[in-house]
Amino acid sequence: MPNRIHTLPSLLINQIAAGEVVERPASVIKELVENSLDAHADQIDVSVQQGGIKLIRVRDNGHGLYQHDLALALARHATSKVASLEDLEQISSMGFRGEALPSIAAVSRLTLTSCEQDDDHAWQITSDISEPKPAAHPVGTTIEVRDLFYNIPARRKFLKTERTEFSHIEQMLRRFAVARPEVGFTLQHNTRTVFNADAATDDPARRRRLAALLGEQFVAQSLPLDQTAAGLRLHGYLARATFSRSQTDMQYFFVNQRLVRDKVVSHAVRQAFQDVLYQGRHPAYVLFLTLNPTCVDVNVHPTKQEVRFREGRLVHDFIFRTLHRVLADERPQPESDASIPAVAPPPTRQVNEPGAAAYQATLDWQRPSTPTTAIPPDPPRVTPHIPTPEPAAASAAIPPLGFALAQLHGVYILAQNAQGLILVDMHAAHERITYERLKQTQSTADIPSQPLLVPVTVAVSTREADLAGQHQATCHTLGLVVDQIGQQSLVIRALPALLGDADAEKLLRDLLADLNAQGRTDRLQTDINQVLSTIACHSSVRANRQLTVAEMNALLRDVESTERAGQCNHGRPTWTQVSMQALDKLFLRGR
Repeated sequence: MPNRIHTLPSLLINQIAAGEVVERPASVIKELVENSLDAHADQIDVSVQQGGIKLIRVRDNGHGLYQHDLALALARHATSKVASLEDLEQISSMGFRGEALPSIAAVSRLTLTSCEQDDDHAWQITSDISEPKPAAHPVGTTIEVRDLFYNIPARRKFLKTERTEFSHIEQMLRRFAVARPEVGFTLQHNTRTVFNADAATDDPARRRRLAALLGEQFVAQSLPLDQTAAGLRLHGYLARATFSRSQTDMQYFFVNQRLVRDKVVSHAVRQAFQDVLYQGRHPAYVLFLTLNPTCVDVNVHPTKQEVRFREGRLVHDFIFRTLHRVLADERPQPESDASIPAVAPPPTRQVNEPGAAAYQATLDWQRPSTPTTAIPPDPPRVTPHIPTPEPAAASAAIPPLGFALAQLHGVYILAQNAQGLILVDMHAAHERITYERLKQTQSTADIPSQPLLVPVTVAVSTREADLAGQHQATCHTLGLVVDQIGQQSLVIRALPALLGDADAEKLLRDLLADLNAQGRTDRLQTDINQVLSTIACHSSVRANRQLTVAEMNALLRDVESTERAGQCNHGRPTWTQVSMQALDKLFLRGR
């Protein structure tokens, strides 16, 4: 006899829902802190014991709950944040499902104490008693969650060690502290204060707080940005490529102040960094995207960490172009400091010597006229070029990377600017300059094709054949000639000349996979750029190539005017500054 359909008990329903909402103690804290933020709290205190397994306490100074709302707060699908489909389509609050508190209460011993501003005293309710009782509590709310998963032993055994669970809690709360600088956060574990982030209301305070949360180096190496276009605003901090990470542990992207993981965003960021990072390295950033709530769907997953943009292509291009421009514009900048003594440049006639002109016009200067000799056993002596001091007014004429003094071991250029000493890796710097020029030249015309001696036929799905037809013109521009010869058959007739040795079928299938998943692809351009990068590397000035002062100065000027000149094509830094203060400290001057 078949089983009869029956209605599930409320407790079992909530326990099933808890499987999606309550994964571990950190997810409990996430839901409770989001409720505190929705209550407009500007101070949130979190205290846990035994990694949150024994106790989680979240206390805020938000607007609190009325007495008659306490029982409803623990009822499934009860919320004050949405009342209609229209509200659901323009959500601005962090929470809205009405599932978190009943789900948590179903798998723990929960106590909710709250005081609304107009009430004479607070009220308290527990997960096993439905009637609230009077309590002592200031305006705001405290929620205690004890013995998580005590009634679901099978779920509890999947929790990790106390240390591991607390590390997830700390990471979660730091994300909130990064997202909401105007809110103060404290975290205690087993009565020990782990961190205390005071509310920050101005930019210097926000930078200090960010340094406390992510480290001084992140702030020192980050580039501020704030760009608005087409109803979108992207602002925050983007770390330089030289601050790349071995993992994605310092990537914070917020959509309307909600931390999200999104494929559209990730692809746009990777594309912006593709020319300046080592293989396998990851960028670091804290970025905030603000847009109309009606343009983004946050009702995708119970954890609310996934979103769906209504105009995904627009969002992708906006993020990519903004970050790409920030990285491209990051060049050496002159700094004015009246306390720094002025340094006069070398005589201007040197900059206009034939060697410099040859460098600026062609790449001939990089080819040694005589065979390169091996470095002798004793290091070559460096003969510095010491400029003649002139009046302080000359400091205005000093460019950001200053003027060349000498060349060290045929590898580094030593230069002097207003702040101190500049060291330049001449091969890395020239590699970036050459690469950017090659890209610029290639972008001004269609990429030439190389016809295949034997065209390659590829069997595809109907969907893939349609995609190839829709993007045929774009592929043609990049040198790839593909024709449809059947409902499920394509033929490759030519490849980009720079990719003549590529696996034609694999390249086409990768392109179609990108188009099917993202509606766009940059795979061809990326592969072409890799070839241009290799060409730039092999055609750039090599170590032990002795340069004249004029040639070195010409190279410095090109670094200052080249996009992304802070890193070579492989992500290595091209130059660094050593300030006079650092040099004085090294040699104990003034002590």
